[in-house]
Amino acid sequence: MNDYYAVLGVSRSASQEEIKKAYRRLARKLHPDVNPGAEAEEEFKRVSQAYDVLSDPEKRRAFDHGADPYAAAGQGGFAGAGFSFSDVMDAFFGAGAGAGARGPRSRVQRGQDALVRLDIDLAKAVFGSEEELTLDTAIGCRRCGGDGAEPGTGRQTCPVCGGSGEVQQIQRSFLGQVMTSRPCVACQGYGSTLTDPCRDCSGDGRVRTRRTLKLKVPGGVDTGTRIQLAGEGEVGHGNGPAGDIYVEIRVQPHDTFSRRGDDLHVTVELPMATAALGSTLKLSTFDGMQDIDFRPGTQPGDVVTLRGLGVTHLQRGGRGDLRVHANVTTPTHLTEEQELLLQQFAALRGEDRPDGRAHPVDKGLFGKLRDALKGE
Repeated sequence: MNDYYAVLGVSRSASQEEIKKAYRRLARKLHPDVNPGAEAEEEFKRVSQAYDVLSDPEKRRAFDHGADPYAAAGQGGFAGAGFSFSDVMDAFFGAGAGAGARGPRSRVQRGQDALVRLDIDLAKAVFGSEEELTLDTAIGCRRCGGDGAEPGTGRQTCPVCGGSGEVQQIQRSFLGQVMTSRPCVACQGYGSTLTDPCRDCSGDGRVRTRRTLKLKVPGGVDTGTRIQLAGEGEVGHGNGPAGDIYVEIRVQPHDTFSRRGDDLHVTVELPMATAALGSTLKLSTFDGMQDIDFRPGTQPGDVVTLRGLGVTHLQRGGRGDLRVHANVTTPTHLTEEQELLLQQFAALRGEDRPDGRAHPVDKGLFGKLRDALKGE
């Protein structure tokens, strides 16, 4: 921050008359008409700024408390000074006209929302579960009750803004001199300062802690599903209302089952002879062991559907299906006896010397429609 007293060469206890005389002396010396040059012009600007601050009792008082009007609002020009639409309204209709009633801002603020990610396995997504979340968060300070002040102490009215929470400044713009209002730097806009901040929370009204929450995960959730825990987030500044926690679910891949919508899919290896003859196999599912009936002549890719053994429908009753896909495997590394038996079997079916017949391409609905139109 600039030391405007040093710029004018006066003490911090200098009177207004001493400040005025110092400015006049430097202005005559540095004025561009008397002392041309970029360096003198820049020094003249600094002197003018220093006089602008120290000659105004309110600006000087703010500067003495650590607030530099030029550092906060920029130097000249409509954009450089940080003017807003409310500043222009203030210039014409008075402070507060552009943004409604202003004044000291409340120390009590709502806490921020938080996003937490939770990994669960597929079984928990199918049926739902109850989980524990351990979070680092903020709670109201017990020592001061969220007030921020050490017990037995209080607050004092800010000497800079007089309790209004804002200071007014006169800025030059294309409109001429415009009076603007800015939050008071000395009290951060609260209008008061703590005489003795709480030792536990340092005046914030809240402290950090670790909490464990119970979360009920409904059946049917999927990766990307968010569960809102209203009012379970961190407490706001000044022991303000707590924010919300949003838990985003991530379902981990399963080694055996995959999910498509609310249906589960699994592929089982089916030996060639079993596929030809048909059989009932045991399959371990999320609902325990289930009998899977494969009909004789099962082909690769055939599907057996078990109704109601899929994923629970989220926010409604019922469940999806479990679809079991057959992957028919051809035996390799045959023994001589096995090879002889297969040769006899092929001969009995007339498959020992099959003809190479190409399988017709399934053109689908649009292909068939195109061929029909060509034939017209």
